[in-house]
Amino acid sequence: MESTPGTGTGTQPEAGPAPVARYLLDNRQPEAGVRLDAIGDLFDAATFRMLEATGVRSGWRCWEVGAGGPGVAAWLSGRVAPSGRVLVTDIDTSWLSPDTWPDGTVPPGVAVARHDVTTDPLPEGPFDLVHARLLLVHLPGRAEVAASLAGLLAPGGWLVVEDADPALQPRACPDEYGPDQVLANKVRAGFRSLLAGRGVDLAFGRTVPRLLRGLGLVDVVAEAHFPVTSPVSSVLERATVEQTRAGLVGAGLVTEDEVARHLANLSSGRLDVTTAPMVSARGRRPVPGAGPRESSPDGDR
Repeated sequence: MESTPGTGTGTQPEAGPAPVARYLLDNRQPEAGVRLDAIGDLFDAATFRMLEATGVRSGWRCWEVGAGGPGVAAWLSGRVAPSGRVLVTDIDTSWLSPDTWPDGTVPPGVAVARHDVTTDPLPEGPFDLVHARLLLVHLPGRAEVAASLAGLLAPGGWLVVEDADPALQPRACPDEYGPDQVLANKVRAGFRSLLAGRGVDLAFGRTVPRLLRGLGLVDVVAEAHFPVTSPVSSVLERATVEQTRAGLVGAGLVTEDEVARHLANLSSGRLDVTTAPMVSARGRRPVPGAGPRESSPDGDR
Protein backbone atom coordinates (compact mmCIF):
# COMPACT_ATOMS: atom_id res chain seq x y z
CA MET A 1 0.00 0.00 0.00
CA GLU A 2 1.28 3.46 -0.84
CA SER A 3 1.00 5.45 2.33
CA THR A 4 2.59 8.16 4.37
CA PRO A 5 3.92 6.75 7.64
CA GLY A 6 1.91 7.56 10.73
CA THR A 7 1.35 6.02 14.11
CA GLY A 8 -2.33 5.15 13.79
CA THR A 9 -3.49 1.70 14.82
CA GLY A 10 -5.86 -0.79 13.23
CA THR A 11 -6.09 -2.34 9.82
CA GLN A 12 -5.57 0.10 6.97
CA PRO A 13 -7.27 -0.08 3.57
CA GLU A 14 -5.82 -2.55 1.12
CA ALA A 15 -3.79 -1.13 -1.72
CA GLY A 16 -5.82 -0.08 -4.73
CA PRO A 17 -4.71 0.57 -8.27
CA ALA A 18 -2.69 3.66 -9.03
CA PRO A 19 -4.93 6.74 -9.02
CA VAL A 20 -6.37 7.76 -12.35
CA ALA A 21 -7.50 11.20 -13.53
CA ARG A 22 -11.21 10.47 -13.58
CA TYR A 23 -12.13 13.60 -11.64
CA LEU A 24 -12.40 16.98 -13.33
CA LEU A 25 -10.39 18.62 -10.52
CA ASP A 26 -7.55 16.12 -10.35
CA ASN A 27 -5.21 16.56 -7.36
CA ARG A 28 -2.18 15.84 -9.54
CA GLN A 29 -2.57 19.07 -11.49
CA PRO A 30 -0.37 21.97 -10.31
CA GLU A 31 -3.35 24.19 -9.46
CA ALA A 32 -4.70 21.61 -7.00
CA GLY A 33 -2.62 22.84 -4.08
CA VAL A 34 -3.90 26.38 -4.51
CA ARG A 35 -7.47 25.12 -4.71
CA LEU A 36 -7.14 22.98 -1.58
CA ASP A 37 -5.67 25.87 0.42
CA ALA A 38 -8.42 28.21 -0.76
CA ILE A 39 -11.15 25.70 0.10
CA GLY A 40 -9.67 25.41 3.57
CA ASP A 41 -9.60 29.19 4.02
CA LEU A 42 -13.22 29.50 2.89
CA PHE A 43 -14.80 26.49 4.59
CA ASP A 44 -12.67 25.25 7.49
CA ALA A 45 -14.42 27.44 10.04
CA ALA A 46 -17.82 26.00 9.05
CA THR A 47 -16.41 22.48 8.99
CA PHE A 48 -14.80 22.78 12.41
CA ARG A 49 -18.03 24.17 13.86
CA MET A 50 -19.96 21.17 12.55
CA LEU A 51 -17.37 18.69 13.78
CA GLU A 52 -17.13 20.40 17.18
CA ALA A 53 -20.88 19.95 17.58
CA THR A 54 -20.45 16.15 17.52
CA GLY A 55 -18.48 16.36 20.76
CA VAL A 56 -15.28 14.98 19.22
CA ARG A 57 -12.65 14.56 21.93
CA SER A 58 -9.74 12.50 23.19
CA GLY A 59 -9.99 8.81 22.44
CA TRP A 60 -12.28 9.05 19.43
CA ARG A 61 -11.60 6.99 16.31
CA CYS A 62 -12.03 9.13 13.20
CA TRP A 63 -11.89 8.61 9.45
CA GLU A 64 -11.29 11.61 7.20
CA VAL A 65 -12.42 10.40 3.75
CA GLY A 66 -11.18 12.05 0.55
CA ALA A 67 -9.12 14.48 2.60
CA GLY A 68 -7.32 16.29 -0.21
CA GLY A 69 -5.00 18.19 2.14
CA PRO A 70 -4.19 17.83 5.85
CA GLY A 71 -6.14 20.77 7.29
CA VAL A 72 -9.20 18.99 8.69
CA ALA A 73 -7.26 15.89 9.71
CA ALA A 74 -4.73 18.02 11.60
CA TRP A 75 -7.58 19.71 13.48
CA LEU A 76 -9.11 16.33 14.32
CA SER A 77 -5.81 14.94 15.53
CA GLY A 78 -5.57 17.75 18.05
CA ARG A 79 -9.05 16.93 19.38
CA VAL A 80 -8.61 13.16 19.72
CA ALA A 81 -5.07 13.17 21.14
CA PRO A 82 -3.48 11.55 22.96
CA SER A 83 -5.44 8.29 22.89
CA GLY A 84 -7.52 8.66 19.74
CA ARG A 85 -6.64 8.00 16.12
CA VAL A 86 -7.37 9.55 12.75
CA LEU A 87 -7.28 7.63 9.48
CA VAL A 88 -6.80 9.99 6.53
CA THR A 89 -7.45 8.66 3.04
CA ASP A 90 -7.64 9.93 -0.51
CA ILE A 91 -7.43 8.43 -3.97
CA ASP A 92 -4.36 10.65 -4.42
CA THR A 93 -2.21 11.51 -1.39
CA SER A 94 0.00 14.01 -3.22
CA TRP A 95 -1.02 16.79 -0.83
CA LEU A 96 -0.77 14.66 2.33
CA SER A 97 3.00 14.07 2.41
CA PRO A 98 4.70 14.88 5.74
CA ASP A 99 5.94 18.31 4.60
CA THR A 100 2.35 19.50 3.97
CA TRP A 101 1.32 19.08 7.64
CA PRO A 102 1.48 22.08 10.01
CA ASP A 103 4.61 20.87 11.84
CA GLY A 104 6.23 19.24 8.83
CA THR A 105 5.35 15.76 10.01
CA VAL A 106 2.31 13.51 10.30
CA PRO A 107 1.07 13.82 13.91
CA PRO A 108 1.10 10.86 16.30
CA GLY A 109 -2.11 8.86 16.09
CA VAL A 110 -2.63 9.73 12.42
CA ALA A 111 -2.28 7.30 9.51
CA VAL A 112 -2.41 8.39 5.87
CA ALA A 113 -3.30 5.92 3.13
CA ARG A 114 -4.17 5.97 -0.55
CA HIS A 115 -7.67 4.57 -0.85
CA ASP A 116 -10.50 4.66 -3.39
CA VAL A 117 -13.70 4.63 -1.37
CA THR A 118 -15.68 3.45 -4.40
CA THR A 119 -13.66 0.29 -5.11
CA ASP A 120 -11.16 -0.57 -2.38
CA PRO A 121 -11.99 -2.66 0.71
CA LEU A 122 -13.22 -0.55 3.60
CA PRO A 123 -10.93 0.07 6.57
CA GLU A 124 -11.46 -1.73 9.83
CA GLY A 125 -13.96 0.07 12.03
CA PRO A 126 -15.85 1.03 13.93
CA PHE A 127 -15.39 4.80 13.96
CA ASP A 128 -16.82 7.41 16.31
CA LEU A 129 -16.68 10.01 13.55
CA VAL A 130 -16.54 9.75 9.76
CA HIS A 131 -16.19 12.96 7.76
CA ALA A 132 -16.29 13.59 4.00
CA ARG A 133 -16.11 17.09 2.52
CA LEU A 134 -16.75 17.90 -1.14
CA LEU A 135 -16.37 14.25 -2.05
CA LEU A 136 -19.66 12.42 -2.52
CA VAL A 137 -20.98 14.96 -5.03
CA HIS A 138 -18.32 13.74 -7.47
CA LEU A 139 -19.12 10.02 -7.11
CA PRO A 140 -21.69 8.30 -9.35
CA GLY A 141 -22.41 5.79 -6.55
CA ARG A 142 -22.62 8.48 -3.88
CA ALA A 143 -25.60 6.95 -2.06
CA GLU A 144 -23.90 3.56 -1.84
CA VAL A 145 -20.69 5.13 -0.56
CA ALA A 146 -22.63 7.08 2.07
CA ALA A 147 -24.25 3.83 3.21
CA SER A 148 -20.82 2.21 3.52
CA LEU A 149 -19.56 5.12 5.62
CA ALA A 150 -22.59 4.99 7.90
CA GLY A 151 -22.15 1.24 8.27
CA LEU A 152 -18.73 1.77 9.86
CA LEU A 153 -20.05 3.97 12.66
CA ALA A 154 -19.95 2.76 16.22
CA PRO A 155 -23.27 3.03 18.08
CA GLY A 156 -23.62 6.72 18.85
CA GLY A 157 -21.02 7.62 16.20
CA TRP A 158 -21.44 10.53 13.82
CA LEU A 159 -21.33 10.81 10.04
CA VAL A 160 -20.61 14.34 8.82
CA VAL A 161 -21.08 14.96 5.10
CA GLU A 162 -20.40 18.34 3.53
CA ASP A 163 -21.07 18.89 -0.14
CA ALA A 164 -21.58 21.56 -2.71
CA ASP A 165 -24.89 22.53 -4.29
CA PRO A 166 -24.00 24.55 -7.41
CA ALA A 167 -27.61 24.56 -8.57
CA LEU A 168 -28.73 26.25 -5.35
CA GLN A 169 -26.81 29.37 -6.40
CA PRO A 170 -25.27 28.85 -9.85
CA ARG A 171 -23.61 32.20 -10.50
CA ALA A 172 -20.02 33.28 -9.98
CA CYS A 173 -21.30 36.86 -9.62
CA PRO A 174 -24.81 37.00 -8.13
CA ASP A 175 -24.73 40.77 -8.69
CA GLU A 176 -24.62 40.65 -12.50
CA TYR A 177 -24.45 44.37 -13.23
CA GLY A 178 -21.94 44.58 -16.09
CA PRO A 179 -20.16 42.73 -18.88
CA ASP A 180 -17.39 41.44 -16.62
CA GLN A 181 -19.95 39.82 -14.35
CA VAL A 182 -21.83 38.39 -17.32
CA LEU A 183 -18.58 36.86 -18.56
CA ALA A 184 -17.80 35.42 -15.12
CA ASN A 185 -21.20 33.76 -15.05
CA LYS A 186 -20.69 32.37 -18.55
CA VAL A 187 -17.41 30.79 -17.45
CA ARG A 188 -19.09 29.39 -14.33
CA ALA A 189 -21.91 27.94 -16.45
CA GLY A 190 -19.29 26.22 -18.58
CA PHE A 191 -17.63 24.80 -15.47
CA ARG A 192 -20.98 23.45 -14.27
CA SER A 193 -21.45 21.82 -17.67
CA LEU A 194 -18.08 20.08 -17.35
CA LEU A 195 -18.97 18.89 -13.85
CA ALA A 196 -22.31 17.49 -15.00
CA GLY A 197 -20.53 15.69 -17.82
CA ARG A 198 -18.40 13.90 -15.21
CA GLY A 199 -21.48 12.67 -13.33
CA VAL A 200 -21.57 15.39 -10.66
CA ASP A 201 -25.03 15.96 -9.17
CA LEU A 202 -25.27 19.75 -9.18
CA ALA A 203 -28.16 19.69 -6.69
CA PHE A 204 -26.70 17.11 -4.32
CA GLY A 205 -25.91 19.31 -1.32
CA ARG A 206 -29.54 20.00 -0.43
CA THR A 207 -30.33 16.27 -0.40
CA VAL A 208 -27.73 15.30 2.21
CA PRO A 209 -30.02 15.66 5.27
CA ARG A 210 -32.58 13.36 3.64
CA LEU A 211 -29.79 10.96 2.68
CA LEU A 212 -28.57 10.74 6.28
CA ARG A 213 -32.07 10.10 7.64
CA GLY A 214 -32.58 7.44 4.98
CA LEU A 215 -29.50 5.67 6.31
CA GLY A 216 -31.18 5.40 9.70
CA LEU A 217 -29.20 8.18 11.35
CA VAL A 218 -30.82 10.40 13.97
CA ASP A 219 -30.35 13.92 15.33
CA VAL A 220 -29.73 15.13 11.77
CA VAL A 221 -28.69 18.80 11.58
CA ALA A 222 -27.66 20.73 8.48
CA GLU A 223 -26.59 24.23 7.55
CA ALA A 224 -25.20 25.95 4.47
CA HIS A 225 -22.12 28.15 4.19
CA PHE A 226 -22.06 30.67 1.38
CA PRO A 227 -19.18 33.20 1.16
CA VAL A 228 -20.57 36.00 -1.00
CA THR A 229 -17.24 37.61 -1.86
CA SER A 230 -13.68 37.35 -0.64
CA PRO A 231 -10.17 37.66 -2.09
CA VAL A 232 -9.86 33.93 -1.38
CA SER A 233 -12.91 33.27 -3.56
CA SER A 234 -11.08 34.97 -6.42
CA VAL A 235 -8.01 32.82 -5.75
CA LEU A 236 -10.18 29.70 -5.85
CA GLU A 237 -11.93 30.85 -9.03
CA ARG A 238 -8.62 31.54 -10.77
CA ALA A 239 -7.17 28.15 -9.83
CA THR A 240 -10.36 26.36 -10.88
CA VAL A 241 -10.52 28.13 -14.25
CA GLU A 242 -6.84 27.52 -14.93
CA GLN A 243 -7.26 23.86 -14.00
CA THR A 244 -10.23 23.41 -16.34
CA ARG A 245 -9.19 25.86 -19.07
CA ALA A 246 -8.45 23.25 -21.71
CA GLY A 247 -11.77 21.50 -21.08
CA LEU A 248 -13.77 24.72 -21.19
CA VAL A 249 -12.23 25.86 -24.47
CA GLY A 250 -12.09 22.39 -26.00
CA ALA A 251 -15.80 21.85 -25.39
CA GLY A 252 -16.65 25.20 -27.00
CA LEU A 253 -18.15 26.52 -23.76
CA VAL A 254 -15.96 29.65 -23.81
CA THR A 255 -13.23 30.99 -26.03
CA GLU A 256 -9.56 31.33 -25.12
CA ASP A 257 -9.99 35.11 -25.25
CA GLU A 258 -12.90 34.96 -22.82
CA VAL A 259 -10.88 32.89 -20.38
CA ALA A 260 -8.00 35.36 -20.60
CA ARG A 261 -10.33 38.32 -20.00
CA HIS A 262 -11.97 36.59 -17.03
CA LEU A 263 -8.59 35.83 -15.44
CA ALA A 264 -7.54 39.45 -15.97
CA ASN A 265 -10.75 40.64 -14.30
CA LEU A 266 -10.01 38.38 -11.34
CA SER A 267 -6.51 39.84 -11.05
CA SER A 268 -7.91 43.38 -10.98
CA GLY A 269 -9.52 42.76 -7.57
CA ARG A 270 -12.73 44.48 -8.64
CA LEU A 271 -14.75 41.34 -9.35
CA ASP A 272 -16.98 40.10 -6.52
CA VAL A 273 -16.85 36.33 -6.96
CA THR A 274 -18.54 33.71 -4.84
CA THR A 275 -18.43 29.93 -4.63
CA ALA A 276 -21.20 27.35 -4.67
CA PRO A 277 -22.91 26.96 -1.28
CA MET A 278 -21.57 24.10 0.85
CA VAL A 279 -24.19 22.18 2.81
CA SER A 280 -22.83 20.67 6.04
CA ALA A 281 -24.87 17.91 7.64
CA ARG A 282 -24.37 15.51 10.52
CA GLY A 283 -26.29 12.47 11.72
CA ARG A 284 -25.73 9.96 14.52
CA ARG A 285 -26.06 6.19 14.54
CA PRO A 286 -28.63 5.27 17.19
CA VAL A 287 -27.62 3.36 20.29
CA PRO A 288 -29.92 0.37 20.85
CA GLY A 289 -32.30 1.11 23.69
CA ALA A 290 -31.38 4.78 23.96
CA GLY A 291 -33.54 7.72 22.99
CA PRO A 292 -32.41 10.65 20.84
CA ARG A 293 -29.50 12.63 22.29
CA GLU A 294 -29.15 10.22 25.20
CA SER A 295 -25.86 8.65 24.23
CA SER A 296 -22.57 9.16 22.50
CA PRO A 297 -19.79 6.80 21.42
CA ASP A 298 -18.59 6.58 25.03
CA GLY A 299 -21.98 7.02 26.62
CA ASP A 300 -21.45 10.27 28.53
CA ARG A 301 -23.26 12.79 26.36
